[in-house]
Amino acid sequence: MNEDLWKRVVERLGAQRVPRERPVVAVQGLGFVGAAMAIAVACARDARGEPAYTVLGVDLDDPAGNKRISSLNAGVFPFETVDRELGVALEKARHEGNLVALSDPAVYALARVIVIDVPLDVDFRADPPKLRRAGFDAAIRTVGKHVSAGALVLVETTVPPGTTEKIVVPLLAEELTARGLDPASVHVAHSYERVMPGAEYLASIVRFWRVYAGHGEAAARAAEAFLRTVIDTEAFPLTRLESTTASETAKVMENTFRATTIALMDEWGSFAEAAGIDLFAIVDAIRVRPTHRNIRTPGFGVGGYCLTKDPLFAKISAETFFEKKLEFPFSTAAVKTNDRAPLGSLERVRMLLDGELAGKTLLLLGVSYRQDVGDTRYSPSETFARAALAAGATLEAHDPLLSRWDELERDLPRALPPAAGFDAVIFAVPHREYAELDVLAWLGDARPAVLDGFGVLDAEKRRALRDHGCRVGSIGRGGDS
Repeated sequence: MNEDLWKRVVERLGAQRVPRERPVVAVQGLGFVGAAMAIAVACARDARGEPAYTVLGVDLDDPAGNKRISSLNAGVFPFETVDRELGVALEKARHEGNLVALSDPAVYALARVIVIDVPLDVDFRADPPKLRRAGFDAAIRTVGKHVSAGALVLVETTVPPGTTEKIVVPLLAEELTARGLDPASVHVAHSYERVMPGAEYLASIVRFWRVYAGHGEAAARAAEAFLRTVIDTEAFPLTRLESTTASETAKVMENTFRATTIALMDEWGSFAEAAGIDLFAIVDAIRVRPTHRNIRTPGFGVGGYCLTKDPLFAKISAETFFEKKLEFPFSTAAVKTNDRAPLGSLERVRMLLDGELAGKTLLLLGVSYRQDVGDTRYSPSETFARAALAAGATLEAHDPLLSRWDELERDLPRALPPAAGFDAVIFAVPHREYAELDVLAWLGDARPAVLDGFGVLDAEKRRALRDHGCRVGSIGRGGDS
């Protein structure tokens, strides 16, 4: 072990005692997945009930990376979340001195396990969609420059099937060979995360099922051994697949299934609105059938880092790694349909305002891509807002978990703005604060048009709004539903 490097890490941990024999786990990338994964690993306990690992969260030495590093080291999760368990776990790790965040990639040399949580981006609006590999490749090479023989490199990032075998393993091999090390001395595996930022953020890591595969038998065994220490595998057993490509495919298929079924509901939502029926009630009736319990409901649109792009990964993979030109018409159509969905919501607002958006003032409630998390990446609210502004409307926005909307370069008010002066109010995200809002008390004498974009308002509230004199519309509901 590099003594100087170890001393620097111990100093940064600030713990009274850091056992040298305790294995080190490094998490590369402290975004929405990596930051939570670092805390999850820090929660792991050995047979004596002591911390099983010393955890090093590593991010880039740039403004975004340093902000995340500073937050974690201060005991504050880097992103707004309503999950109290996550905050408690972070504070416990900070108190016990087994989690520290830093930007020095040299610490990978100390790690027995390195978890890769850096993004592999894709420009999904390009035709054809294009991978943006530079950042991901650089991250893998950085690990290869420092990783020690015998370590496990575990890829959690959602990637096109074949990425671990065709990109990660060769890049690591190049760097290891350049250092005079046998590439086979480092184990490589894939186990995709199923993280759900929100009320059960931490639980979606430590109390949830996992799929994994290794690049070789030894790597698979190493991955299984590590995952068993972090996840409650008695209640949530692991599933091993035959190859890393199979594991990567499982994640892409999961997200493609969700994205495609959501897109399907977009057209049925439009039908329900035209026919004057309530699709939410219809879906509830269908869900009584056990085989259809996972049927989706219509909404404002799809956002976030996964469902917006993952359905395109199979097509990219086929052409990039396997030299097969395969068409994925359903997956491609799902992405396009979900990308356009917020424009349908804007059209509903236009109809509520007698066909005119120019000169109207709109209040958009919710700018994150889903409830209970402050994440605006590819948010459908962004698509809606840009289209509304282009149509000549004035738009204000609020989100209880955000004070800044980076994509639109806007500061957001922390308090819900008064309703007076708005021509229309759009409930875009089912945050708890909006679902529990006393809408009539908030409106006062104001009578804006109201669009419920995501099943935020129950039937009683929609009825009360109509009785109050508001024109009310709901995505997936027609007439007075």
